[in-house]
Formats: sequence, structure tokens, C-alpha cells
Amino acid sequence: MSKFEPSPSTTGIMIELPDAKLQYLPQWVETNVADLWLRELSQQTPWSQPQIKLYGRSIAVPRLVAWYGDVEASYRYSGLLHEPLPWTQLLTEIRERVQQQVAQMLNGVLLNLYRDGDDAMGWHSDDEPELGQQPLVASLNLGAARRFDFRRKGGSRIEHSIVLEHGSLLVMSGPTQHHWQHQIARSRKVSEPRLNLTFRQIIREPIV
Repeated sequence: MSKFEPSPSTTGIMIELPDAKLQYLPQWVETNVADLWLRELSQQTPWSQPQIKLYGRSIAVPRLVAWYGDVEASYRYSGLLHEPLPWTQLLTEIRERVQQQVAQMLNGVLLNLYRDGDDAMGWHSDDEPELGQQPLVASLNLGAARRFDFRRKGGSRIEHSIVLEHGSLLVMSGPTQHHWQHQIARSRKVSEPRLNLTFRQIIREPIV
């Protein structure tokens, strides 16, 4: 039995998509606390801008990133291996609060800083093998509101969109990552930064 029990008052909104389990909690954290987290994390995080290979060319990802986690929680995505930075006191406090909400242990967090509407995240699923059979990804959103789109894997049409607001939490779990992709598209309407923290559990196969 999990030691975590989510509060009944923070059950949020269930987003109805087939073959998905999506929970959205607007105003999950108080505005003054979200403001503080945004300011401190933006200033204190050692941001990097990795290069990825795309059609044989090296290009910089259109956002700044940082990966924190337990010692064993190295994480490979987009062809890059990310070794975890050690948890800070603030990230430890935020992780404990997220774990209480989702009733699950989480040993890593990916921070993405979208400096303005020109920064984006392309279509993808968080379905790397080290995330397990049914990955749970808890996405904390700070700063500018951005539209978050879903489309079926293999499809091209946006099936659902939600605006992720300052201080909100989006929880994707169950079969979501196996059937759906998501993106943060560029937007000329956005001029303020957005900071996104996606908590997850890295699973390592035992060495035999």
C-alpha cells in the first residue's frame, strides 16, 4: 500500500479522451507560492540548451532544460543521455507535494524553460522504456499560460487542447503515452516565460 494519500479536495478535472487518463488541477498551488517558485527556479537552475540531430543536422532545442533526480535516475530521450543533478531543497519540497498528490514515488524531474512564445516542444510521447509500462508524468506549470495539444499517435489532427495556467498541475497516467502525443506549439501571443516541471519515475531493470 502506498504511503501517499491524495487529498479529496484536490481531485481536479478529469479530461475525457479515449485510451487516456488525464487529470487537470488548476490553481493547484497558491499564486504567491507559484510566483516564488518561478522566480527562484528560473534564477537558480543551471540551464543548458542541448543540441539534437534532426535530418542529419545538429540544432539547439528551442527551450532551456535541466534534469534533476536520484543518483540512479539517468534518463535518455531525444537521443541524449541526461545524468541527474542532485535535488535542491526547493525541488525536494515540490517533489514531496507532487508525490502526495499523485500517491506515487517520483525520482526525477525535467525542467523546461520556455523564454517566450518562440520556444516550443514538438510532438512526442513520454514512452521511453525506463518509464515503465504505464508511465505517470506530473506536469507543474509556472508562468505564462501555454496551450497544450493532444493528437493520436499516427494521426495529424489535434484532438484536444488545454491551456495550462500558472500554478496548475496536469497528471498523465495509464495508457496515455502509448496512444497519444502532445506538444507546446509556438505562439506569437506569448511574450512572458513559462517554466514547466515534469516529474516521473525512472525504472531500472535489475542486473542479473
